[in-house]
Amino acid sequence: MNNNTQSMAFDWRGFTGYLPFLVFILMLGYLGYSAPNLLTAESIDLILRQSVPTVVVCLGLAVVVIAGGDDVVSGGIDLSIPAAAVLAAAIIADQLTNHGTAFVPALSMAMCAAMLVGVVNAFLVVRVGMTPLLATLATSVATVGITKVVTASRRINVDHPTIVGLRDNELYGLSVGVLLTMVLVVIFYAAVHRSKWGMNLQAVGGNRDAADISGIPVRRMLAQSFVVASMAGGLASVFILARGSGSSPGSEENLLLEMILATFLGAAFSPRRVVTLWGAVLGAVLVTALSIGFKSIGVNVFWTGCIKGALILFVVATAALATGKK
Repeated sequence: MNNNTQSMAFDWRGFTGYLPFLVFILMLGYLGYSAPNLLTAESIDLILRQSVPTVVVCLGLAVVVIAGGDDVVSGGIDLSIPAAAVLAAAIIADQLTNHGTAFVPALSMAMCAAMLVGVVNAFLVVRVGMTPLLATLATSVATVGITKVVTASRRINVDHPTIVGLRDNELYGLSVGVLLTMVLVVIFYAAVHRSKWGMNLQAVGGNRDAADISGIPVRRMLAQSFVVASMAGGLASVFILARGSGSSPGSEENLLLEMILATFLGAAFSPRRVVTLWGAVLGAVLVTALSIGFKSIGVNVFWTGCIKGALILFVVATAALATGKK
């Protein structure tokens, strides 16, 4: 009797894990009904193009969460990735536009600056012992300040052929930026899911004590996850420049909202309700579609930010309920 009752009981916890995905589908359905143009081939192409920077920073955050665990307080989290991306974009824009530097040296400087942010995060978390949430919040604020110094708090337009080509050129009917992002996704997937390094990374995130006992260098893996995340931020910088035709200080705020929302929304695509690379990528595309949909029906940009903030709370709360965390 009791066994039959248990087998017939509704799996509320499992259902809760799907709620974020269901809510997003309903919202997209409403936006598709209110703005029919959202479902056209042209709009889908726009969504893919606009989602590229978010997809790349989500790859970085997913690596940190996979290594540190999906508890946003004591587990893996990196709030500084968008700030590192915008700093790198500012350096590239400043070097190309104001100093006439060639693209490769400018990109090299930007990547070094972005990865330095990851090194500082790794030091604060692994050596000092700060929680990732506080450590990366501190580095994010500092990085935003450095960006304002580099740009003098002004927008820097970029018309370099490489950036313009990344934005406008197509191959096989797809944007070059979208194709390059697909390549990055495959590389990250191979690194995290098809390599010894990736297996060790997942082992550390799954059970840190067990990974340590088995001989996996836990501290080193955690440190490397932050450096890889900041590298993703540096790579995202060129896509930020292509999408906006320049560097705009302050753009890290919206990118941060979209990154967190997309990455944790992606957990709804996982059978175990955990953050995955593929889930983060799909989440980024959905979040971008949502933003474009709101803009299509005339929703004020400030209300859009409020809605995204509320959705982040909803996604994180339902993830906690689905995994049974108190």
